[in-house]
Amino acid sequence: MIRLKRYVPAFALLALTAFAGFMRLGTSKPMDAEAFNALYDTPAPAPSTPQNVFHLGHSLVGPDMPLMVKQLAGNEHNFSSQLGWGTPLMAHWEPDETINGFEIRNMPSGHQDAREAIATGDYDTLVLTEMVEIRDAIKYFDSAKYLHEWVQLGRQSNPEMRIYLYETWHMLDGAEDWLERLDNDLERYWETEILRRAATYEDKPEPVYIIPAGQVMAQFVREVENRGGIGPISNRSDLFSDNIHLSDYGLYLVALTHYAVLYQTSPVGLPHKLAKADGTIADDLGSEAAQLMQETVWDVVQKNTRTGVASD
Repeated sequence: MIRLKRYVPAFALLALTAFAGFMRLGTSKPMDAEAFNALYDTPAPAPSTPQNVFHLGHSLVGPDMPLMVKQLAGNEHNFSSQLGWGTPLMAHWEPDETINGFEIRNMPSGHQDAREAIATGDYDTLVLTEMVEIRDAIKYFDSAKYLHEWVQLGRQSNPEMRIYLYETWHMLDGAEDWLERLDNDLERYWETEILRRAATYEDKPEPVYIIPAGQVMAQFVREVENRGGIGPISNRSDLFSDNIHLSDYGLYLVALTHYAVLYQTSPVGLPHKLAKADGTIADDLGSEAAQLMQETVWDVVQKNTRTGVASD
């Protein structure tokens, strides 16, 4: 994951900050909250066939998680991706921008050039995510505008395409309480500053649904830490390999969340012994922890109308 200081040369940061401030002066206000909420009044139609998904993002997507979704959904589920390290939506869109880590992150056979692939209209589903720190993405890289650009390309190519914004998380060692930020960031950044601002570019806005991985993570962590642990997971750090990237257990949790939203189906009872992109078998968290993850995912996904999933 690339931090802002590594992505933007130090000598350019002052000029970029000034330019970003100028650009924000002309940015529309977020879409009215009531009108935005109304976009999600009716759940999305459940898919009737296996999905062909394009993942656009960075290392919090990675090569393993989409492959885990395929194993959960079945062999007829297909996916392609374009990834980088700490890559904002802007860098994926603008041809002259550098996608850091491109050669390494896009080694798996699933890589396709994002613009060319989406423009074919062959994909049922587009899943996008923004770089984190999410505040920096919004402040410096015009997240709402570039979400709009990708959404417009997708819908022009395939009017029936389902489009999702994958909500991620922030570093474990940040200055603010980690769980409190997860509680607040979905509405204040992912929805208000990205989705609601992006909607103002449209004459007739349509919903961009949310894959609420950060919310799932918060609920699961609270339950685990309140219990004093479950299976091999004793606390939040066991979901991570460092202070932001996922362990095999965290990958499984996020893959379950994608599956539940994309297929609008409970993940309870799905297998928990899955392979990774390099052919190795992911660490198995056991049936008890897997069931808690699955139940947590389905509870969170059904409660959040932004997912497009109908509640029971």
